[in-house]
Amino acid sequence: QVQLVESGGGLVQAGGSLRVSCAASGFTLKYYGIGWFRQVPGKEREGVSCLNGRDDTDTWYADSVKGRFTISRDNAEPTIYLEMNNLQPEDTAVYYCALEAPWKDVQSLCLNSRHSNWGQGTQVTVSS
Repeated sequence: QVQLVESGGGLVQAGGSLRVSCAASGFTLKYYGIGWFRQVPGKEREGVSCLNGRDDTDTWYADSVKGRFTISRDNAEPTIYLEMNNLQPEDTAVYYCALEAPWKDVQSLCLNSRHSNWGQGTQVTVSS
């Protein structure tokens, strides 16, 4: 059975760090485009960071998180990670992981929130 299960969300003060994880059971990550997205009530889901499953150096980050967030993956687990540093209140959202195949490139993967495989999400709350 294939499924994506996020974990690691929580409450953190501004300036703090969190690492959210996505356990990708039944998936072989090298065949997928990998992404982290977030959503707040009343707004559309937005792409945060995306990764080429075949090439760890091929990544995309939203301008709002560049320099603060890092996407990575562990093929052996297989698990996808989003390391978030210097968190700010505007980062408060439900964070979702997604896998897609085929995909065009990491930028278009992140700019499009219509994907085949989604996790249930994990809440990240940043207090000021």
